[in-house]
Amino acid sequence: MSDENGLIVANEFAAVAVRKVATRNGERLEIRSLGNEAYVIRLDALALEALTWSDPLTVGQGLETPLGPEVPGEKESK
Repeated sequence: MSDENGLIVANEFAAVAVRKVATRNGERLEIRSLGNEAYVIRLDALALEALTWSDPLTVGQGLETPLGPEVPGEKESK
């Protein structure tokens, strides 16, 4: 789905809105979560290019605990 403000990417697990925004430091890609918690990140061209250098499995490691450990200061054991 898309409109003049960007597009929505969704599946059964998550939904995000993606759009290009102009900032005083140049253009950024803004990614906004559409879930119960409204998280937003703005990435510049270098940050986006760096994603292309990464292995998909490495990028996906953040999904193990996307909001951090349950208890502050405690690392999750495997």
